Amino acid sequence: MERITKSFQSGEIQGVIAIDARRCKGCDTCKRHCATKAITGMFGAVHAIDTAKCINCGQCLVNCPFGAPYETVDAVEAVLSKLKDSDTTVVGIIAPAVRVAIGEEFGMHPGSLATLRMYGAMHKAGFKIFDNNYAADLTIMEEGTEFIHRVRAAVFGDEAPGHKSGPLPQFTSCCPAWVRYIELNYPALIPHLSSAKSPQQMAGAVAKTYGSAKVWNVKSANVYTVGIMPCTAKKFEASRPEFRSACAYQSKEQGASSGTPYPDIDAVLTTRDLARLLKKMGIDLAKSPETADDGILARYSGAGTIFGNTGGVMEAAVRTVHAVLTGKELEPLEFKPVRGLKGVKTASVTLMDTKFNKEATVNVAVVHGLRENITPVLDEILAGRSPYHFIEVMNCPGGCINGGGQPIPGGGSGWLGAMTPLLAWK
Repeated sequence: MERITKSFQSGEIQGVIAIDARRCKGCDTCKRHCATKAITGMFGAVHAIDTAKCINCGQCLVNCPFGAPYETVDAVEAVLSKLKDSDTTVVGIIAPAVRVAIGEEFGMHPGSLATLRMYGAMHKAGFKIFDNNYAADLTIMEEGTEFIHRVRAAVFGDEAPGHKSGPLPQFTSCCPAWVRYIELNYPALIPHLSSAKSPQQMAGAVAKTYGSAKVWNVKSANVYTVGIMPCTAKKFEASRPEFRSACAYQSKEQGASSGTPYPDIDAVLTTRDLARLLKKMGIDLAKSPETADDGILARYSGAGTIFGNTGGVMEAAVRTVHAVLTGKELEPLEFKPVRGLKGVKTASVTLMDTKFNKEATVNVAVVHGLRENITPVLDEILAGRSPYHFIEVMNCPGGCINGGGQPIPGGGSGWLGAMTPLLAWK
């Protein structure tokens, strides 16, 4: 496995997760959930996180029985301040996995779908709604189209003039922990990553260009974008210096520098963070009225909705590629071979490319849980033996739905905290 030594670009957050030495018992549970062996310390001794190896996924945080790992980046107060500023348009970008988890923080049954109650609570708090499902639809169109170009170049020798298609297999690029993993550990495979941004980063750029001008009719500089994510790695992703597309676009359109470069995403709140913010404002999501969306940027297809589960991106991609190539929906529309919780799922689909009037069989794979499952898949590619054309990868077991920013039993003290009433029983 090849590793790079330079871990951070200028301006990036250096360590989203840290370990509270006062709570750590040295039990090694965190190590058993770390995909990159970034946690140091002997069994029984206080542990620490090597930020140069950490991919910011937060799996140590949600699985520690003592609540020792914690987030170093907390944007709740900053977002509250912006919500109180009448000159600022605060845009909440809601990821699909948040709506089925946040209800737990307000006493709702686990898994309750709280989309419209979230809209109502966030409207009351002062947010404009940008549903990240809309951006997921944009992402799958970009990734799907890119995949078509790569397959046509590899299978039919059809390379667009002046354009060099990337190699196969193509990796998805939605999961920032996965992107960080491959950058640090397999840099030779970076060209296999889709060039498409994640839905969060697409949403930020759209909000500060089209959204500011056409939807809210405000200046781009007055739009404050807040990613509301099930994922702690999204905080790191938002800090990456290359994600300043809206600023670069505005500067080009204006023909002059717009001053200090501003990010596409200004702040990221996890599911837990949003719950804290609403509670600070005295808003009970469980009692909030169900409210309609905010227009075009909160409308989406079923493809965007399934992004939060392992296999969802691949299923959306296969549907989209089939529709683009043939002009018809995939039948049956549900692509079940990539569903479920198996660590590595594989499938094949035959697609008719109407441009060449020829069929091509595409082999796909879906991987989740990097620690256990990714190494053999990547080693096959390096050895030139991979049978796959398209591979979806998500770091967290089950996908974003089990992200490091989701609710924790016991209110942040791990599963041991959830058992406190039982442990206290006599």
